[in-house]
Amino acid sequence: MSGATYLAYDYPLLSAFWTMLVFFLWIMWFVLLFRVVMDIFRDDDLSGWAKAGWLVFTVLLPFLGVFVYVIARGKNMGRREVAQARAQQDAFDSYVRETAKGAGGRTSSVDELARLSEIKARGDISDDEFRRAKELVLSGHGPAEHAGRFASSAGR
Repeated sequence: MSGATYLAYDYPLLSAFWTMLVFFLWIMWFVLLFRVVMDIFRDDDLSGWAKAGWLVFTVLLPFLGVFVYVIARGKNMGRREVAQARAQQDAFDSYVRETAKGAGGRTSSVDELARLSEIKARGDISDDEFRRAKELVLSGHGPAEHAGRFASSAGR
């Protein structure tokens, strides 16, 4: 053994440091390997044969395969991941909007007040009718159907 090796084992703290470093690098290697494999499957530009070729290359020669993949196609790995994250966020936002919109078929007070403002801006209801309808909406005793009644009575 060399002098540096003896030094690492003479001081137990240094030995623990080297053990943690090797363990950390080992875990990082597996994270990189799994990200490359996931990227191979995620990429729609690759044909089935190309995906199979990259998988065989990364499984049979893992270190060389992963490093060559990262060098050759690594620039777009991040772009594909960001695109997938955006698509998931858009799908979630759409789901939340649809769920909130369809919650019992009711509209929120804010929507009702906005509709009342539009009706008043068109001149279909007077200021007094707008004030009474707004009080009903804010008190929670009446939905915006009251605004429809006001609008129909104002249109006579």
